[in-house]
Amino acid sequence: MKVTSSVLRTVKLPAARHSLGEIPYGLDSYLLIQLCTDSGLEGIAYCGYVFPTLIGALRATMRTMLDAAVGMDVWDTQRLVMVRNGLGLGSPAGLVARAASAVDMALWDLRGKATGEPVWRLLGAAGPRVASYASGHLWRHYSISELETSAHELAELGWRAMKLRCGAEPDDDREVERLAVVRRAVGPQVRIMIDVNQEWTVAQSIAMGRRFAPLDPFWLEDPLPAEDYSGYAAVTAALVTPICAGEYVYGLAPLCELVARRSVDILMIDGMRAGGITGFMKAAAVAEAHYTPVVSHLATEYLAHAIAACPNGLTAEHIPWTSPLFTAVPSLDPSDGALVLFDTPGFGLDFDEERIARYVVD
Repeated sequence: MKVTSSVLRTVKLPAARHSLGEIPYGLDSYLLIQLCTDSGLEGIAYCGYVFPTLIGALRATMRTMLDAAVGMDVWDTQRLVMVRNGLGLGSPAGLVARAASAVDMALWDLRGKATGEPVWRLLGAAGPRVASYASGHLWRHYSISELETSAHELAELGWRAMKLRCGAEPDDDREVERLAVVRRAVGPQVRIMIDVNQEWTVAQSIAMGRRFAPLDPFWLEDPLPAEDYSGYAAVTAALVTPICAGEYVYGLAPLCELVARRSVDILMIDGMRAGGITGFMKAAAVAEAHYTPVVSHLATEYLAHAIAACPNGLTAEHIPWTSPLFTAVPSLDPSDGALVLFDTPGFGLDFDEERIARYVVD
């Protein structure tokens, strides 16, 4: 089965706060791709998570990548790697990596459809359930009262874990207060992940990690610049709270560095930067060899399949930003806080064409 053509569209999603959270920082523009084949099957995926001023450049990159995919056998994973490396002049990162990662996901969708199996089963998962946590809700700009209300609502919906953003308060006491109010709102049984988004120094990370510890955070995420491997190793060694990082780097090599240097306790893999499902599974295997669990970043509808299949898969980030693109998405089971993936071919996703018609901007 070979790729014969493609469809590329740009959409702009609603960013305002609603029941699915909100889309911050203007990250509301996405590219939708469809790979058409000589068998009549289509594989779908999306690409985005860039600032609005870059969506045109991403679209041009994606158009080039899609054109290069024509004639590709959908099972030939090495061909896509060669195309990616060629377009990246031997050092593919940035927009080239994002475009190639999305094409890889669409190819996995086609493989599932060609075999009549869900991707999670193709990857080796025993079942469709995967641990997950609510992200996209407890943002830095939320007031203390908004944090309390939102965290309580998430727990009432059945979420057993949720992410809190920190790192923007003018003093450390207010950072601790943010975690304290969420902990009071959800109780001791709910896991709280803290995301700092590279805002702290090594010394500040260690100091804040120790202050957070009595409130039992599940992990401390990205406190330092992404490639400060030795700094991460120092913080990881100093704290009881697990350190999670990896989402900001491109490709396999830097993810290998993070686990080989014991810079993290938990490796976070961004499939849109790491090479799609194929790259994700490679990175997860390296982490497994270093006895390190992995978690996903963004693209819940796709990467949850990889987490379900990884022996060291810990939990999938649930980011609801792109849910409106589809007729249905994996649902939360409130009895245990797990996401239930579709037991249908590919990723089990269909674009909601009626709704997308309202979002298309090209």
